[in-house]
Amino acid sequence: MVQRLRTAVRAVVEPVIVAAGYDLEELVVQRVGRRHVVRVTVDGDQGVGSGAIGDLSRQISRSLDAAEESGGEIIPGEYVLEVSSPGIDRPLTEARHWRRNVGRLVKVKIGERQVTARVTAVDLDGVRLEVDGDPTPVAYAELGPGRVQVEFSKLAETDDADLDGEIDDDEREDRP
Repeated sequence: MVQRLRTAVRAVVEPVIVAAGYDLEELVVQRVGRRHVVRVTVDGDQGVGSGAIGDLSRQISRSLDAAEESGGEIIPGEYVLEVSSPGIDRPLTEARHWRRNVGRLVKVKIGERQVTARVTAVDLDGVRLEVDGDPTPVAYAELGPGRVQVEFSKLAETDDADLDGEIDDDEREDRP
Protein backbone atom coordinates (compact mmCIF):
# COMPACT_ATOMS: atom_id res chain seq x y z
CA MET A 1 0.00 0.00 0.00
CA VAL A 2 2.71 2.50 0.97
CA GLN A 3 4.80 1.78 -2.14
CA ARG A 4 1.75 2.11 -4.39
CA LEU A 5 0.84 5.43 -2.73
CA ARG A 6 4.42 6.71 -3.11
CA THR A 7 4.49 5.66 -6.79
CA ALA A 8 1.18 7.44 -7.46
CA VAL A 9 2.36 10.63 -5.75
CA ARG A 10 5.71 10.51 -7.59
CA ALA A 11 3.89 10.22 -10.94
CA VAL A 12 2.16 13.54 -10.20
CA VAL A 13 4.96 15.40 -8.41
CA GLU A 14 8.05 14.58 -10.49
CA PRO A 15 6.82 16.04 -13.82
CA VAL A 16 6.07 19.36 -12.08
CA ILE A 17 9.58 19.50 -10.63
CA VAL A 18 11.30 18.49 -13.87
CA ALA A 19 9.25 21.04 -15.88
CA ALA A 20 10.47 23.74 -13.49
CA GLY A 21 14.09 22.71 -14.18
CA TYR A 22 14.84 20.92 -10.92
CA ASP A 23 15.55 17.37 -9.77
CA LEU A 24 13.43 15.36 -7.36
CA GLU A 25 15.97 14.33 -4.75
CA GLU A 26 13.67 12.60 -2.30
CA LEU A 27 9.99 11.82 -1.85
CA VAL A 28 8.63 10.57 1.45
CA VAL A 29 4.98 9.76 2.02
CA GLN A 30 4.08 8.69 5.53
CA ARG A 31 1.04 8.48 7.70
CA VAL A 32 1.07 10.69 10.78
CA GLY A 33 -2.08 10.25 12.82
CA ARG A 34 -5.11 10.70 10.55
CA ARG A 35 -3.14 12.58 7.89
CA HIS A 36 -0.40 11.84 5.44
CA VAL A 37 2.75 13.93 5.23
CA VAL A 38 4.23 14.31 1.75
CA ARG A 39 7.87 15.50 1.95
CA VAL A 40 9.41 16.56 -1.33
CA THR A 41 13.10 17.47 -1.56
CA VAL A 42 14.22 19.26 -4.72
CA ASP A 43 17.55 20.57 -5.97
CA GLY A 44 19.02 22.20 -9.04
CA ASP A 45 22.40 23.09 -10.49
CA GLN A 46 22.03 26.66 -9.22
CA GLY A 47 20.38 25.59 -5.96
CA VAL A 48 16.76 26.30 -5.10
CA GLY A 49 15.79 29.60 -3.52
CA SER A 50 12.92 30.18 -1.12
CA GLY A 51 10.84 31.84 -3.86
CA ALA A 52 11.23 28.78 -6.07
CA ILE A 53 10.33 26.49 -3.15
CA GLY A 54 7.09 28.46 -2.64
CA ASP A 55 6.25 28.33 -6.35
CA LEU A 56 6.96 24.60 -6.53
CA SER A 57 4.86 23.95 -3.43
CA ARG A 58 1.86 25.72 -4.98
CA GLN A 59 2.33 23.95 -8.33
CA ILE A 60 2.67 20.52 -6.70
CA SER A 61 -0.40 21.12 -4.55
CA ARG A 62 -2.46 22.16 -7.59
CA SER A 63 -1.23 19.10 -9.52
CA LEU A 64 -2.13 16.72 -6.70
CA ASP A 65 -5.57 18.32 -6.40
CA ALA A 66 -6.14 18.12 -10.18
CA ALA A 67 -5.01 14.49 -10.28
CA GLU A 68 -7.45 13.60 -7.52
CA GLU A 69 -10.30 15.45 -9.26
CA SER A 70 -9.70 13.65 -12.55
CA GLY A 71 -8.63 10.20 -11.43
CA GLY A 72 -9.86 9.58 -7.93
CA GLU A 73 -8.19 9.75 -4.56
CA ILE A 74 -4.38 9.57 -4.70
CA ILE A 75 -3.70 10.35 -1.05
CA PRO A 76 -6.41 8.99 1.25
CA GLY A 77 -7.79 11.70 3.53
CA GLU A 78 -6.00 14.92 4.34
CA TYR A 79 -2.33 15.50 3.69
CA VAL A 80 0.36 18.02 4.56
CA LEU A 81 2.79 18.97 1.81
CA GLU A 82 6.37 19.95 2.72
CA VAL A 83 8.70 21.09 -0.06
CA SER A 84 12.34 21.85 0.70
CA SER A 85 15.85 21.77 -0.68
CA PRO A 86 18.51 19.46 0.72
CA GLY A 87 20.65 20.73 3.55
CA ILE A 88 24.41 20.84 3.61
CA ASP A 89 24.44 17.54 5.49
CA ARG A 90 22.88 15.68 2.56
CA PRO A 91 25.19 12.86 1.42
CA LEU A 92 26.71 13.26 -2.04
CA THR A 93 25.74 10.04 -3.80
CA GLU A 94 24.87 10.99 -7.39
CA ALA A 95 27.06 12.50 -10.11
CA ARG A 96 24.90 15.64 -10.04
CA HIS A 97 25.53 16.05 -6.29
CA TRP A 98 29.28 15.99 -6.89
CA ARG A 99 28.96 18.37 -9.85
CA ARG A 100 27.05 20.87 -7.74
CA ASN A 101 29.82 20.87 -5.16
CA VAL A 102 32.91 21.51 -7.30
CA GLY A 103 35.24 23.73 -5.28
CA ARG A 104 33.96 22.53 -1.92
CA LEU A 105 35.76 20.56 0.73
CA VAL A 106 34.26 17.10 1.33
CA LYS A 107 34.83 14.13 3.56
CA VAL A 108 34.49 10.85 1.66
CA LYS A 109 35.50 7.23 1.87
CA ILE A 110 37.53 6.04 -1.12
CA GLY A 111 37.69 2.27 -0.88
CA GLU A 112 38.67 1.68 2.75
CA ARG A 113 40.33 5.09 3.25
CA GLN A 114 38.50 8.12 4.69
CA VAL A 115 39.79 11.41 3.27
CA THR A 116 39.02 15.09 3.39
CA ALA A 117 39.56 16.57 -0.05
CA ARG A 118 38.48 19.37 -2.37
CA VAL A 119 36.28 18.51 -5.35
CA THR A 120 38.08 20.05 -8.34
CA ALA A 121 36.26 18.50 -11.30
CA VAL A 122 33.51 16.05 -12.23
CA ASP A 123 32.93 14.13 -15.44
CA LEU A 124 30.97 11.11 -16.65
CA ASP A 125 33.48 8.65 -15.17
CA GLY A 126 34.03 10.12 -11.74
CA VAL A 127 35.36 12.91 -9.60
CA ARG A 128 38.73 14.60 -9.41
CA LEU A 129 39.66 15.33 -5.82
CA GLU A 130 42.60 17.24 -4.45
CA VAL A 131 43.85 14.99 -1.66
CA ASP A 132 46.75 16.41 0.38
CA GLY A 133 47.61 18.69 -2.55
CA ASP A 134 47.62 15.89 -5.13
CA PRO A 135 44.99 15.71 -7.90
CA THR A 136 43.34 12.32 -7.57
CA PRO A 137 40.81 10.94 -10.07
CA VAL A 138 38.26 8.64 -8.44
CA ALA A 139 35.61 6.58 -10.25
CA TYR A 140 32.07 6.88 -8.89
CA ALA A 141 32.08 3.17 -8.02
CA GLU A 142 35.02 3.74 -5.63
CA LEU A 143 33.37 6.65 -3.79
CA GLY A 144 31.36 6.29 -0.66
CA PRO A 145 28.78 8.96 0.16
CA GLY A 146 30.54 12.31 0.50
CA ARG A 147 29.70 15.01 3.02
CA VAL A 148 30.36 18.70 2.42
CA GLN A 149 32.54 20.20 5.14
CA VAL A 150 31.83 23.68 6.44
CA GLU A 151 34.93 25.83 6.04
CA PHE A 152 35.00 28.50 8.70
CA SER A 153 38.27 29.88 7.33
CA LYS A 154 36.41 30.80 4.12
CA LEU A 155 33.90 32.76 6.19
CA ALA A 156 36.73 34.59 7.96
CA GLU A 157 38.12 35.69 4.58
CA THR A 158 34.87 37.51 3.76
CA ASP A 159 35.05 41.18 4.65
CA ASP A 160 32.03 42.42 6.62
CA ALA A 161 31.78 45.33 4.17
CA ASP A 162 31.22 42.76 1.41
CA LEU A 163 28.09 41.61 3.20
CA ASP A 164 26.60 45.00 4.14
CA GLY A 165 23.44 45.66 2.20
CA GLU A 166 23.74 42.45 0.20
CA ILE A 167 20.39 40.86 -0.59
CA ASP A 168 20.30 37.82 -2.81
CA ASP A 169 17.70 37.46 -5.56
CA ASP A 170 15.54 35.06 -3.52
CA GLU A 171 15.24 37.53 -0.65
CA ARG A 172 14.49 40.32 -3.11
CA GLU A 173 11.48 38.34 -4.46
CA ASP A 174 9.99 38.08 -0.96
CA ARG A 175 10.16 41.82 -0.25
CA PRO A 176 7.40 44.27 -1.14
